[in-house]
Amino acid sequence: MSSSKLGVAISEDWVVVILGLAIIFLALCGVVVPKPAFSWDTTDVLFGQVLSESNLLTISMQFLLVFVTTLVGAFLLGKPLKPLLTVFPFIFVLTLFALVLAGNSTVREYNLETVIFSLGIGLLISNFFNLPTWFKEALSTELYVKIGLVLLGTTVIFSEILKAGALGLIQALVVVLSVWYFAFWLCKKLKIDQEMAMMLSSAVSICGVSAAIATSGAIKGDAKKLSYVVSLVLITAVPMMIFMPYLADWMGLSQEVTGAWLGGSIDTTGAVVASGSLVGERALEISTIVKFSQNVLLGIAAFAISIYWTYSHSKSAAHAEKPTLKIIWERFPKFVIGFVFASLLFSFVINPEQVDGVKAELKSIQGLWFALAFTSIGLETNFKELFVHNNKKPLYAFLIAQGFNILVTLVIALLLFG
Repeated sequence: MSSSKLGVAISEDWVVVILGLAIIFLALCGVVVPKPAFSWDTTDVLFGQVLSESNLLTISMQFLLVFVTTLVGAFLLGKPLKPLLTVFPFIFVLTLFALVLAGNSTVREYNLETVIFSLGIGLLISNFFNLPTWFKEALSTELYVKIGLVLLGTTVIFSEILKAGALGLIQALVVVLSVWYFAFWLCKKLKIDQEMAMMLSSAVSICGVSAAIATSGAIKGDAKKLSYVVSLVLITAVPMMIFMPYLADWMGLSQEVTGAWLGGSIDTTGAVVASGSLVGERALEISTIVKFSQNVLLGIAAFAISIYWTYSHSKSAAHAEKPTLKIIWERFPKFVIGFVFASLLFSFVINPEQVDGVKAELKSIQGLWFALAFTSIGLETNFKELFVHNNKKPLYAFLIAQGFNILVTLVIALLLFG
């Protein structure tokens, strides 16, 4: 069978499920690519550890894994393999540079995640150099994002959340529902398109970058809109991380209430941990539990958004006729099945010792896929398209929704943990 026939037989959604689950099962069978070290504070550590021979060998193993996966994906989709032999190593080197930059201790203090550097590097190159059409056509952004999302399912462990206690789960549920609906209602009032509204609402209410990426995957969203939302999330997380602990101290809040407030309102897990650490051990513990509880809701939210989006758009595509189950199934993003399967597998089937043995390595690979995706988005995007919006409404909606999130989470934290 030729690769072009395979491309007709297997859709991209099923290909990412096959590839994502293949990486997971390889890891469970003992074919585990170690997690490379990217943390450094001095040039001695940079060259002595991050760029050491052993760490570069580990990075090469990760490269080999993602490169082979990308080639297999292209083959199954019937895409030409030759351009990838040049394009993918180039993208990987740029992404590696972003990972090293994000690993610097000063950068980590401000919780500037790898994706913002990979996006920025891609944008710089695409705006200062004229990339050929064949190069841009070889960028497989959707493939990278969706494989990363299937792997993201391995980090959503339901048993760990259930052990954490009911209060964190109750807060997460109330915050996510109330903030999501407020943000979506606000976007509707401001006449923001539904695609942007979905991504923005999920980002501000659930867990920031991961939620925005998962929602974009579920609705087949515009990569430029996704980049805009992710940029807003990462930029607002920095001042919130720094100033909210001092605000909590000024208000005389207990460590428990402060931790619940930080965990429920700051959008990125790294910023939550950094902010909780500024307050104390108990605040760090509570903030992590609350944030992790919200992360668990990501799978449920992605599934619900997928169902809503496929049903509503099947209905409009069918000229207001009631869509059949077949049409809804055809439009349903299959990566959600891979995500949920991976989460259930790691939560209830695989024993905890085996999960602990591969979790860090799979999370590292998942982060690499997302970073590769954002490097690719940067390489195919113009600065103007990303940052210069004649319509400032999405920015206003995000800031207002974030303000609402901060207030609502404070009230719920006081009620549950005060």
